[in-house]
Amino acid sequence: MFAAAPPVGYPRATGTTVTQDALSPFFASADVSTKASLTVHSSGCFTARTLGVGVRDAAGHNLDFPGNASNVQICPGGVTFTSAARTLPGGIYTEFGFWQDLAGVWHNLPSRPLIVAPLVAPVPGSHVARPAEPGTPDPGSTSAPTPAPTPVPAPGAGSPVPGKALTWSDEFDSLNTTRWTTDKSSSYKYGNHNPDDNKLDWLSKDGVSVSGGVATFTAKPGANKLENGRQSWDTGLLTTEYSGEGFQVRTGDYAETLVKLPSGSGAWPALWTWKNGNGEIDSFEYHPDNPNLLELTNFVDPGSKYYTDANAVAKDTWVAIGTYYGADSVDWYVNGVKVFSDNTGVGADWSAYLILNLSLSAGQYHPAPTGTAPITFAADYIRVYR
Repeated sequence: MFAAAPPVGYPRATGTTVTQDALSPFFASADVSTKASLTVHSSGCFTARTLGVGVRDAAGHNLDFPGNASNVQICPGGVTFTSAARTLPGGIYTEFGFWQDLAGVWHNLPSRPLIVAPLVAPVPGSHVARPAEPGTPDPGSTSAPTPAPTPVPAPGAGSPVPGKALTWSDEFDSLNTTRWTTDKSSSYKYGNHNPDDNKLDWLSKDGVSVSGGVATFTAKPGANKLENGRQSWDTGLLTTEYSGEGFQVRTGDYAETLVKLPSGSGAWPALWTWKNGNGEIDSFEYHPDNPNLLELTNFVDPGSKYYTDANAVAKDTWVAIGTYYGADSVDWYVNGVKVFSDNTGVGADWSAYLILNLSLSAGQYHPAPTGTAPITFAADYIRVYR
C-alpha cells in the first residue's frame, strides 16, 4: 500500500496547508469507464505542479485515474479537478487525492475505499474471491481457466437480502452526536470501562474522529487505572444507545458496515448489538493475531462461526461485513456474499442498539497492546436496510 503523507503541503516553508474537501467516485461498475473528481483548497494561494486522483489495489499496485492536471493554482477558495476515464475490475480499492509541489515532491491526501461492482463470488470451498476477470487463470498457471462464478452484489451496492430498502445510515460526513453516543454504554460494567470482560478500554469522546467520509477510532494509553490495577487505554465507541435518535435494529433488518481492519497488537474491533443486558449479535469481532479470521456470533439463540478467508480478511484491508437479523436464522455476509447461517435466529420481537467500537484486549485470550503507539481502526459507513 502507499505511504500516505499528512495533508500538509509542500509550502511548509510558508506554512500553507492543502485540504481535501471532496473525492469521488465512492462506487463504480466493473469494466465501465469512470471519471474521478477531486476538490481541494489551501490556506494560501500557490501553484501545484500536478493534481490528480490515485488508486491502489489490495496488493498496492498503482491504478491511478489518468489525465492529471498540471500547474494548478490552489487557493483558499478551492479548485475542482476531473480526471480522464478509466476502467477497473470488481473489487475494493484505496482512493485518494494527491498533488506534486514545484520541487517534485508528491503529497497524498486522505484516502477512502472505492468499491467497484460486481465482486465475484468465491469458488466453493476455496475462500478465494477473485477481483480478476472471470475465467482468467492465476498468473503462471498452466491449468485451464475456471468457469466464471455467478456475480454477487458488491458491498455498498445495496442489501444482498432481497426486498430491503435503506432505512437508516451514517456515511460519516461528520460526527453526528444526535445519532451516536461516544462515552458510555450499558454493555460496560462501569459505563465507560469494563475490565471484567478482559478489556483495557476507557471510553473517550476524543476516541472517534471523522474526516473525508471515514470514521477513525483511535486507542492510546490513558491516565486512568482499572479496578484490576491495569493501565487503561482511551479508545473510541459509537452506540445508538442513549442518543437523541435512539435508533434500534430489529428482526428482519440487514445491517452492513465497511471497515478497515487494524494491524496493531491488542486491537479488538467489532460491530455488535446490545439492549437491557442482552440482545447481543456480533456482526464481527476481529483480532490481528488471527489476521484472516472473523468471529461471527449470535448470543440471543446461540450460534457461531469462525470464518476464515485469507483473501478478503486481512490486516489493513477494507472489508464489508453485513448481518441479516432473521427471526429463524441470523445470516452473515462478507463483501456481499453469504458466508454463514446459524439457523437459530433472534425471534420475532427482537430489537437492540448498534455498537461499533475499538476495544483493547487485556491479554487473556489475545495479545495485549505492545508499547504505547496509538492503535487505529476505520469505518466508511454503517447502513441498515428494512
